[in-house]
Amino acid sequence: MIKSQDIKNGTVIRLDGKLLVVIEFLHVKPGKGNTFMRTKLKDVVTGYVIEKRFNIGEALEDVRVEHRPYQFLYMDGEDAVFMNQETFDQVNIDKAMVIGSEFMKEGDVVEVVSDASTETILTAEMPIKTTLEITYMEPGAKGNTATNTLTKATVETGGTVMVPLFCKEGDKIIVDTRDGSYVQRVKE
Repeated sequence: MIKSQDIKNGTVIRLDGKLLVVIEFLHVKPGKGNTFMRTKLKDVVTGYVIEKRFNIGEALEDVRVEHRPYQFLYMDGEDAVFMNQETFDQVNIDKAMVIGSEFMKEGDVVEVVSDASTETILTAEMPIKTTLEITYMEPGAKGNTATNTLTKATVETGGTVMVPLFCKEGDKIIVDTRDGSYVQRVKE
């Protein structure tokens, strides 16, 4: 248990049966009335963000989470099979729980967040940037490369990315796995 005034960004608490991570907090001391903590909490499982107010001194149940590297091995139906990089144990994780899964290729190392007390896997997250090869691209209009026009491209994992017209099939590009946006073309 921790007191409400001890929470900070990144603290994980259990509230109403849900695991919530603190993404923003503010210690408020109004001119009249009691001091309180105003927080923004993100549900670890669903990703929803809620605002919650806690009185100073209120006891909260904190949760210890562990971040471990896991290597993606292969897909098994809707599950992705990962190997723990420390113990070499294999574990299946639902593909929907992996942030950026449409850009995940064999051998990629993801960060898996789990509840330390129950060993329950909460989420898995790809690195923010990954390098992928363009396998198919819609043809662009000739002479239209001077503007910031984008076209849809399919990458080697099957995901789609909007890329500038100067990119072509076979190019390697860097993709932001959080939102699937094009970052830059890789120079070889």
